[in-house]
Amino acid sequence: MADPEKIEKYEHLLNNVLRENLRIVLEERDKLYEDIATHSQLKQTIHCIIESPDQDGLRTQVDLCSNFYVQAQVPDTSHIYVNIGLGYHVEFTLQEALTYIDKKLKFLNSKLSESTKKSAKIKGHIKFVYEGIRELQQFKEWKPDP
Repeated sequence: MADPEKIEKYEHLLNNVLRENLRIVLEERDKLYEDIATHSQLKQTIHCIIESPDQDGLRTQVDLCSNFYVQAQVPDTSHIYVNIGLGYHVEFTLQEALTYIDKKLKFLNSKLSESTKKSAKIKGHIKFVYEGIRELQQFKEWKPDP
């Protein structure tokens, strides 16, 4: 295989395979960051409800859509519904919800760690292929004297 063909093959691998894989992994990682932030915020809200001295209800603002908020009164805060995924919501006591959220955060953080390692591995492959292309281009320019 001639050097220009090798270079083209590696450029195709770099641009169409590795960079696309990296984009997908980074999007998955961003989604994990969003999920972690959402669950952390829910955990903080539950702690605020538990520590609230006023146990006869909760006054809050609810986002209906597009930052359009309305005031709401929640008379009983002893149970909450938590979205566990796939459109399913489970009723938990506040302590059960905290236990679930802690387990979910642990799971999400492990997935985040895996995703970070995967992106680092792909970045390493990109760097390796890039260096291979660079070396092939140097060999192409250098021609030994006859």
